[in-house]
Amino acid sequence: MTDPDASKVDFKKTVDAYRARKGRFDIVDVPSLSYLMIDGHGDPNTTPQFINAIEALYPLAYTLKFASKQRLGRDYTVMPLEGLWWADDHASFTSSRDKSKWDWTLMIMQPDWIDQAMFEDAVAKATAKKATGRFSEVRLEALAEGLCVQTMHLGCFDDEAAVLAEMHDAFIPRHNLRLSGKHHEIYFSDPRKGNPERRRTLLRQPVHQLS
Repeated sequence: MTDPDASKVDFKKTVDAYRARKGRFDIVDVPSLSYLMIDGHGDPNTTPQFINAIEALYPLAYTLKFASKQRLGRDYTVMPLEGLWWADDHASFTSSRDKSKWDWTLMIMQPDWIDQAMFEDAVAKATAKKATGRFSEVRLEALAEGLCVQTMHLGCFDDEAAVLAEMHDAFIPRHNLRLSGKHHEIYFSDPRKGNPERRRTLLRQPVHQLS
């Protein structure tokens, strides 16, 4: 019997940049990848803007998945939610954790065969179903991070501070690197539900090699 999922691509298993290990920092070269992106600002736990952004990304991601399968005969697993995070004051993100000052971009990675025309068609279909959604604020954009340091964090988001401090203040300088680009998180566990102590989050920091 033929496995109906045998031809379905799971990029978490085929793209090395989606692999990380708890308790270890790895230096990786992240290729240019395409994402659905939407921007926002403020505490993700209190601002409705954050949930509204997620509710815009996922319908588009699934609309594109079904269009790819039906039109192109290419099926794939919808990728996990990701986020770029930054603040004018770096300490408000890494140490003081003042979430009200955070800026963010939420993202879902897309296969390279999803083009602008398919994306615009998906936006039109999603908007027709739910005119109040933030679909028009979503964009399809490539992100090239290049050299990065990353690790897997298991537990609550608020427990990331110690891991980030070790990454930023110890591992990165020790390897003659410096921070460049925005802090990147990949949520292998749905951040909206489940036991926070068991959340799996890939933490990534783009870096440059010092001369």
